[in-house]
This record gives sequence, structure tokens and C-alpha cells, in this order.
Amino acid sequence: MLTDRELERYRRQIALFGEEAQERLGRARIVIVGAGGLGCPVALYLAAVGIGGIRLIDGDVVDRANLNRQVLHGDRDVGRAKVESAAEKLRAQNPGIAIAATHATLDEENAALLAGGADLIIDATDNFPVRYILNRVALGARVPLIHGAVRGFYGQATTIIPGRTACLECIFPVAPPEEDIVPVVGTTPGIIGLVQANEAIKYIIGTGDLLAGRLLVWDGRAATMTTLPVERQEKCSACGNGRC
Repeated sequence: MLTDRELERYRRQIALFGEEAQERLGRARIVIVGAGGLGCPVALYLAAVGIGGIRLIDGDVVDRANLNRQVLHGDRDVGRAKVESAAEKLRAQNPGIAIAATHATLDEENAALLAGGADLIIDATDNFPVRYILNRVALGARVPLIHGAVRGFYGQATTIIPGRTACLECIFPVAPPEEDIVPVVGTTPGIIGLVQANEAIKYIIGTGDLLAGRLLVWDGRAATMTTLPVERQEKCSACGNGRC
């Protein structure tokens, strides 16, 4: 049952998809790995929409060079753990939801524990080794993974449904070369992060067409958005040959 406060706060959404869907959002528990360029807009808008429980995982601290794109952090947050800075803003934005801040670097040893118990996982990381770990955690738990990545004016997103769609390693069997400094304009993670948030909302309330089996590619220079079909690979080392 929604409270009077919730009925007032979410009335524009309730007018769109009804009280039952809003209650589903309130019961949802999601994990966002990364509290930087992608994680900030994802978390901000999912908090605003009324996701009941958000767990933020990130082992980094705020640097001044982050501030062109990481919109939950400001100058006064430089040196703070990103998850603590972000959680403070999210709690102020919506005190009616639960925010858990986990200051830790996700790796093969702790990934299943840190990302466990979620209804879905959002990849807001900035490197493929961690993305591959998240991909396998999601496959093992049979929990959807919403992937996003950005560089410069370009970004991509897809929704991975274990056992049904191509996984991240089907799509990218070889990681692209790592860069010491990834160039990016602040609007790119904003756009891709909101696509990811929108995918999460659709999945939770069961409406619309997910980016399942499709890779969305954003070209900010040309202001074009394209979706490419992606298929499961039987020889995929993560999900092929009956692994999921």
C-alpha cells in the first residue's frame, strides 16, 4: 500500500502506469556498481522514481577531474568516498528509500557477495575486467545486467537477460585496449545513464521493449542513436554450451 506521501510524490508516474507498478518499484532492490559518470545519473533518477533499495558499490574517491560529468559530486566532496558523497545526495533527494553505500573495489573474490540479493545489477563501471566479472555474477545468479559504457561523445547500452540474450562476453569476447585517461564529455554518461535507468524501470514494472538482444549505440557528434542486433554465441566462455 502506498502512503499518502508516496501517492503525492509519485502521482505523475502513477497516472502513467498505476499504483501496482509504483509498488513494484518500491519493493525493488538494485545494485549499481560504480558511482561515477554513469552511476551518478543512474542512481539519481532511480532514487527519484522510487526504487525502494539501492546499493552503491565503488572503491574510489572523488577527484576534481571527475566533476565535469559525475553530477552527484561537487568541489566540497573532493577526497571523499564516491559512494558516501553520492548516498548523501540521494538520501536528500528521496528520504523514503534505502541507500546502502559500500566503499569497496569489486573483484572476483567479493563480487558475488557484494552484488548478491539484487533484483537487477547495473554496470556503471569504467573498465572491461570488472564488467566481465559482473557479467558472470549476473549469469550465475540469473539476474539481469544492464550494461553501459562511454567514451568521448559515444556511448552504448544493452540489457542482458541470463539464459535468453547475448551476454557481455558474447558481444565483446575481447576487451578493448585500456586507456590511462578516457576522454569524455559530461553529457555522454548523462544520456547513457538515463537509458540504463529507463531500462531498469521498464524491467521492474514489466512494460515496453527492453534492449534485450540489442546494443544501443549513441553518437553525440551526429546526434544519432542506433540499435544493433546481438546474438548469443554457443562458444561463449561465459554463457555458451549450456552454461546458463
